[in-house]
Amino acid sequence: MYLFVFIRGYISSVNMTTTILKINDSRKDIELIKQAADCIDSGGLVVFPTETVYGIACKVDQKSLARLDELKKRDTDKRYTLHIGDKDKLENYVPTLTPPARKLVANAWPGPLTIVFEINPVRDKASEMPDGRQRRPVSNGVNPKDINQLKTKFGSEIVEILYKDNTIGIRCPENDIARRLLNLCKFPVVAPSANTAGKEPATNASQAIEQLDGIVDMILDGGTCKYKKNSTVVKISSNGWKVIREGVYSEKQIKKMFTVNILFVCTGNTCRSPMAEGFAKKLLAEKLKCGVDRLGQMGYKVASAGVAAMNGIGASAEAIRFCASKSADITSYLSRKLTAKMLGEADYIFVMSAGHKSDIIRLFPAAAQKCMLLNSSGDISDPIGGGDKAYKTCGETIERAVNKRISELLK
Repeated sequence: MYLFVFIRGYISSVNMTTTILKINDSRKDIELIKQAADCIDSGGLVVFPTETVYGIACKVDQKSLARLDELKKRDTDKRYTLHIGDKDKLENYVPTLTPPARKLVANAWPGPLTIVFEINPVRDKASEMPDGRQRRPVSNGVNPKDINQLKTKFGSEIVEILYKDNTIGIRCPENDIARRLLNLCKFPVVAPSANTAGKEPATNASQAIEQLDGIVDMILDGGTCKYKKNSTVVKISSNGWKVIREGVYSEKQIKKMFTVNILFVCTGNTCRSPMAEGFAKKLLAEKLKCGVDRLGQMGYKVASAGVAAMNGIGASAEAIRFCASKSADITSYLSRKLTAKMLGEADYIFVMSAGHKSDIIRLFPAAAQKCMLLNSSGDISDPIGGGDKAYKTCGETIERAVNKRISELLK
């Protein structure tokens, strides 16, 4: 049996169990969205639009999830993605983030990206010491010690549901209806795609109604989804990042949004900045428990350039020898002239002198906020022409400054 319901100028056919609400304006229709949020908080299933596909919002508790599992014909051991209405709420669920993870969240959220954060990093061979003992793992998400705090905040049931298999998947949609709905909910909400088993996810209200009318409690009709395809899913772990499912964002786009670019700048780019680059790569690799060749996979790009450099000149013999004495290899380094493109892509720019900073700001004024002296105590003098002793003094200063800057970055 069907009823015809008139809601804010919209006529919809609904059956006795599903209420269909048309949302024309998320601000003007806020009371309708509030009605949907109350339904979710009461244990109901509510279909709502996102920028990718429609989703089914469900309160995080065993009873509500049992209904969702039945609807989706999903194994009870497989969990759903937590949805949040504002990226600032991420810290409630993932208290600590690495710099690349922070950058990805800042660039991609709100938006069509689901991020899977690892709780207790899995150790691999790269984390083993020569004697077989395990190094302390580097967390890219929730540390095990944070779990007790989370249980105090949300209760054991919610934490045990959300943090399955040592991971938690989280999405912050950009669709305004979705964000307002999620922000109005008093309890954590998960939301798989709006479809029944074996069918394609709904990308407009008509498709959602066709599949789910009479099965869910409520459907919010927010029109056609912006992208009409699934979100990209990325996993961030102690082993780096990996695209689990391609969607709106490509792997290339994710890499750009995730990678932290560190740039060292001097004059000719044959001694000071190449040494800084070599030490930074070595230190990052040690702290992340990986090889230098895997820094990109871990989310870091370290480079150097010179404001007056010529392209393709090798590092000075003295710089190479000093770096080698510190187990940093710059033997194959070739100089690069600093460009506006390099400055635009960099997240952190460390210069050897105040003069270099002035040159950079003239070339690319927007870099002013991310450009700083490598050595906070003052300029690092050019050792060129000074022999091994001058390079040793300069190199030791650079090494200390790099250690300090990298340690600050990884806090």
